[in-house]
Amino acid sequence: MPRVFITGSADGLGRLAAETLLEAGHEVVVHVRNDERLTAVEDLLDRGAVAVVGDLSDVEQTRALARNVNGLGLLDAVIHNAGVYTGPHVIPVNIVAPYLLTALIHRPHRLIYLSSSEHRRGRSDVAGIDWSGHRSRSYPDSKLFVTTLAAAVARLWPDVFSNAVDPGWVPTRMGGSGAPDDLRLGHRTQEWLATSEAPEARTSGGYWYHERRAEPHPAVRDARFQGQLIDELARVTGTGLR
Repeated sequence: MPRVFITGSADGLGRLAAETLLEAGHEVVVHVRNDERLTAVEDLLDRGAVAVVGDLSDVEQTRALARNVNGLGLLDAVIHNAGVYTGPHVIPVNIVAPYLLTALIHRPHRLIYLSSSEHRRGRSDVAGIDWSGHRSRSYPDSKLFVTTLAAAVARLWPDVFSNAVDPGWVPTRMGGSGAPDDLRLGHRTQEWLATSEAPEARTSGGYWYHERRAEPHPAVRDARFQGQLIDELARVTGTGLR
């Protein structure tokens, strides 16, 4: 069965995806921010999951996390689920960490990046961004960047299925209890892209909403902007895509 690594697995959509994949018999590697958060995934570990620990707002902890994941063996899929909505860690967690993990984890067969419909309000400009997180940058910008990363990886790595998923506005801690979308649909697409043998799931470069392709912000498919983003992330992290 496929082995799937899910970032941000202590709660929300990441945890729900981990639960569903475990129930289906898949091997799952869950991720939590610190040792104290391991208690939140104890039941998943009892059911066979393996846990890794690392704060994705910290570049060196993210590098160590990649090393630890590589030590577990090859993965079939990575779901880049972790994200924050406000505060200084929006850029480090939502785009720098997914980029670094993509660059450092041994290349899996499938990569899934969590986007948002809000990415359409993002600005396709990498100039002047504080990638370290000392100053806040908007959530829409971060989601435009990570959606563009998914498309760039699809173009640069033709042997990998790389896709972005809009989970919808669902009632998680981030989305709030009044969110109108279906919580189950919020994690089903990423599970499907990570494990399904259906021809539609074995494709790359898509922006998905509830198992259907949608059209992202025009900048996402702009090879020039993709190159600017990848080059800037390589510069600020000192790590290029291999």
